[in-house]
Amino acid sequence: MVGSAGWLRVPVGVGAGRWATRGRCRRVLLVAHNVTSATRLLDVLPLFRDDLRVQLLATCTGSSAFQGGMAELLAEVGLPVLPWEQALETPVDLAVSASLGGQLGLIQGKLAVLSHGVGYNKTLSTPDTGHRTPDTGAPVFGLSREWLLGEDGRPVADALVLSHPEQLERLRADCPEAVPAAVLGGDPCFDRILAALPYRDRFRRALDLRDGQRLVLLNSTWNPESLFGDGGRDDVLPLLLRRLAADLPADEYRCAAVLHPNIWHGHGPGQIAIWLDRARRAGLTLIDPLEGWRQALIAADVLIGDFGSVSYYAAAIGTPVLLGAASLTALGAGTPVAEFISTAPRLDPYAPLAGQLEGLLSRHQPLPGPAGLTTSEPGRAAALLRRTFYRLIGIPEPDGGPALLDRLPLPPYQPPRLTAPLRVLTRIREAVPGEVAVVRRADGGPATAGGAGWEAHTAVHEDTLDPGLLELADVIVRDGPADDPRLGSPEEWTAWVLARHPQCALAAYATGPGSCTVRTRDGSVLRIDAGPRTADPLVFASALHAWLAGGGEAKELTTVRTGAQPHLVTVTVDGFSCPD
Repeated sequence: MVGSAGWLRVPVGVGAGRWATRGRCRRVLLVAHNVTSATRLLDVLPLFRDDLRVQLLATCTGSSAFQGGMAELLAEVGLPVLPWEQALETPVDLAVSASLGGQLGLIQGKLAVLSHGVGYNKTLSTPDTGHRTPDTGAPVFGLSREWLLGEDGRPVADALVLSHPEQLERLRADCPEAVPAAVLGGDPCFDRILAALPYRDRFRRALDLRDGQRLVLLNSTWNPESLFGDGGRDDVLPLLLRRLAADLPADEYRCAAVLHPNIWHGHGPGQIAIWLDRARRAGLTLIDPLEGWRQALIAADVLIGDFGSVSYYAAAIGTPVLLGAASLTALGAGTPVAEFISTAPRLDPYAPLAGQLEGLLSRHQPLPGPAGLTTSEPGRAAALLRRTFYRLIGIPEPDGGPALLDRLPLPPYQPPRLTAPLRVLTRIREAVPGEVAVVRRADGGPATAGGAGWEAHTAVHEDTLDPGLLELADVIVRDGPADDPRLGSPEEWTAWVLARHPQCALAAYATGPGSCTVRTRDGSVLRIDAGPRTADPLVFASALHAWLAGGGEAKELTTVRTGAQPHLVTVTVDGFSCPD
């Protein structure tokens, strides 16, 4: 219920005691600055579950330049949202913030502050309260006096949550006045990642990773010098996006991107989609920056990133990291992330990407620094933080069971939408009966065969952005349910395609994770079946095209090889096994 001035009247506000059903609750205020900090608050929100003594409230300081997405996120969380001015006038038992921005010292209640990244590593030139500027230089955000002390010289926070004693040593050196407020509370975000590691295969299935495929995860923090930014010496991103499609065989690699919420909401999700449209048509998957990034990180085989927290989290779980942007400008000297960025392998945007990734994977050894310095209390953040929060509130912890964080949810199924034209190289391996090797590259792959024995053809999805490409295709494909009434049956669609495009030799309709229906120019209708986690069934259609063009019988095709991975296939005619 909102008053005429936009202030809440229930469960707090003028006359709230008359209207609130449970009016004697302790008040806990979640203080968000932007979507990024709000996500860390959502990590710890479950620590108050099942406690009828606590009323949760939310507010936004309005101090961040990145306000996009905040209203929608807070509405989805479903807590009463106080305007910032009302929040400052409302007594609370505890306020929890994941940033030091805004006039936190004016909150009427105890204050606990968490990091919204991996510890405290980045610098900002000045607090955004509008009251002070730093003496000199750029202090580490969250560990220096410019941020931690109020106008009276006392700590703003009653509990400053640290994830590792290393941060305490820096705090003692930079702001000894705040040391009494320091609390070792672990890293709830990293704990959720650690708890979800056994479910890696499920997260890979959600992204439709196939046998033998490696997931390359692009990650960028926000900053002109980040991987996504254009403020560095070179704008790496456009070249990298082209190389992802042209250098990496589509059936050996999957590519996905996790972008910092400040990129996502600062420029707008629609703008991001437009900027990355070509890459998406070539198979790049955009990951939800709130709910999906940790699952994608766990699923990844290699990460191409920058100086943001996600690169460090990746290294902490042993994932190889290749830095596409390695600026130290935004990092405090001697911080763990700065040390990592100084030594991690670098991407060469002008060299073939596949060779760099293979080299990185072959020589990778997990670094001890990130694994050891992310948290000194792995798996214990929930217990440590709940103990701290309830100590500040002044009531005992709930007795209903141990403190637990939410498990990472299983993300939605996100198969790639590969509609860019594919340059396909095939080779019939005479030394291996019934086997065809296939290499498919999207949108700008090599125009000629890869050497002796390789043949080339073009495969085009019917939904290609440029319908003129269909007139040049040797193979035309699509995917979807077999009973889509808009298209007719796969047999009907393949017949229509070949009648409309007389230059096309073969039409293929993928009807499931491991099967497709194929019609050839001579009118034969074939079905190719394989296991559900083998390669994209449309690669089998290209293999069959090459096999038939080489004079083989359909029934004799038994194996399709993508990279080093063989995929067993069965070819049938009109629903029955090919006759001898």
